[in-house]
Amino acid sequence: MFTYKPLLKTLIDKDLKLQDLREKLRISGATLAKISKGEYVSMETLDKICGFLDCEIQDVIQHVKKRERN
Repeated sequence: MFTYKPLLKTLIDKDLKLQDLREKLRISGATLAKISKGEYVSMETLDKICGFLDCEIQDVIQHVKKRERN
């Protein structure tokens, strides 16, 4: 499972909001909703975000291990 918490931190550090990504990169509202819900976002979109923010992928997304069921 993946989380976009690093993206939110990166945006705060750069004094930006998710809405800025929508306006500057023309990312759809549906994609921003997926980010907010931790759902799948294409590598192409992640690449655009990294390029715009001048950051590495780990500054945008993080892998989180699922807890194993007993």
